[in-house]
Amino acid sequence: MERFINPFSDVGFKRIFGQEDTKDLLIDFLNDLLVNERIITDITFMDKEILPVFKGFRGAIYDIYCTDSNGTNFIVEMQNGYQTYFRERALFYLSHIITRQGSAGGEWHFDVKAVYGVFFMNFRLNSIPHKLRTNVILADRETHEQFSDKLRFIFIELPSFTKQEDECDTNFDKWIYTLKNMEILKSIPFKDHKKVFKKLEKTVDLASLDTEERERYDESIKVYRDYVNTIDSAKKEGRKEGEENKQIEIARKMKAEGLSVGVIARLTDLSMDAIEKL
Repeated sequence: MERFINPFSDVGFKRIFGQEDTKDLLIDFLNDLLVNERIITDITFMDKEILPVFKGFRGAIYDIYCTDSNGTNFIVEMQNGYQTYFRERALFYLSHIITRQGSAGGEWHFDVKAVYGVFFMNFRLNSIPHKLRTNVILADRETHEQFSDKLRFIFIELPSFTKQEDECDTNFDKWIYTLKNMEILKSIPFKDHKKVFKKLEKTVDLASLDTEERERYDESIKVYRDYVNTIDSAKKEGRKEGEENKQIEIARKMKAEGLSVGVIARLTDLSMDAIEKL
């Protein structure tokens, strides 16, 4: 029996990072993510309707949009399934927030506020080598000097995080370990080193949900698990189809070498009728 919520579900993710009364959790995570880069003291949640709308299935895409006290914009998102144009979609999201700043009025002189995209990915980005964190900035191609600090992408590839609890050296490691393993944990670790994790433990405890919250969570987890099952089934079907295609190619070569249909059928498990049609 699980004790804690699944952070990969819509309700679970937003309960941790998208509530006004728990925004200190998001602030702590962003500061651990951007350590030695910037310090966030407060955030304001923005209307998510400002974000661009995409048609199609959005059951596995969870967005949080906020600004800090300096006006820096943050989009924090959980994405469970791979998308072919995921990078382009992220670029469109952040560009949309930048262009909207131009509607401030006639006195606006391109005083663009920075936009950060933080993308949790429950899949691999297909970058080689695989790594937990991919940081994308605008930089000079030759010198690698940063050209502008107004556009920033941080992709967090959760399958690439393989550390055990005692191997988590940084606060960022501790966040990722806890989020990735939350549904199977019996208690939230690192509370002695990170005081905010005491609040995290109370926030994500299933026993803390009232009846209405539990109903919304159960529906959310059903959507998440249905989506995961659909993806798993598609992968299995793809592997099965790949094996069949491989056997067909082998059978075609055997037939070209003059082996009998019966022998080929016995070695490849293909039907004699299918082999004769090759």
